[in-house]
Amino acid sequence: MTFRFIDTHCHFDFPPFQDDEAASLARAAAMGVERIIVPSIGSQYFARVVALSRSWPALYGALGLHPIVIEEHTADCLDQLEEQLARREAKVVAVGEIGLDLYRENPQIERQEAVLEAQLKLAKRFDLPVILHSRRTHDKLAMHLKRHNLPRTGVVHGFAGSLQQAQRFIGLGYCIGVGGTITYPRASKTREVMAQLPLDSLLLETDAPDMPLNGFQGQPNRPEQAARVFQTLCELRPEPPEVIAQALLDNTRRLFALEV
Repeated sequence: MTFRFIDTHCHFDFPPFQDDEAASLARAAAMGVERIIVPSIGSQYFARVVALSRSWPALYGALGLHPIVIEEHTADCLDQLEEQLARREAKVVAVGEIGLDLYRENPQIERQEAVLEAQLKLAKRFDLPVILHSRRTHDKLAMHLKRHNLPRTGVVHGFAGSLQQAQRFIGLGYCIGVGGTITYPRASKTREVMAQLPLDSLLLETDAPDMPLNGFQGQPNRPEQAARVFQTLCELRPEPPEVIAQALLDNTRRLFALEV
């Protein structure tokens, strides 16, 4: 039985997909991945993400400033983000990828938090959900989200925190992104969390070309791998595969207001 999927997080504006869009989308569609949301990481990528969403029916865009390259983000970048969001592009469906990251050296966390705050305000102003990055910052991020109380909420992508941290995000109205981490048997904590969370809080994602699945280490990740993430999720959860697949679709449509 073939299921329908939406990859809610794929950096399709990067290689190996750049200049290979038609073939890459065909490969994804062959595995049931019918739609892909493409988050940007900096203002220099906004135009390309918007162009991709205009050019390909399967692609939707998200615009945001990623914390991992915090030194690149200036006040002008935030102005550019505001200008882009004000244009109300039909297929720009979120503000993202935004968030906090304490993994890198010299994370400049105060600057990260200021850029995050500005973007959460823009998401609220333009009534858009957010696609959130969080590494070693779940509790701090939850504090910011609680304070801003976005009406459209969003998704914490690539989640690998504790069950209690996931439940806190869900309690604030946020979804949890399920990605390739669960395909690694050693990721027992994340696998247990995804098995226990409410099904109506989960979204499917790849983070391609990053986060390769178990057995594919050293290769660029690809959106069609969402189907394998789904297979692993089905092994972890009690519900029938068709119920899980439909819930993932419904959750994605609801959060991003997709008419697909």
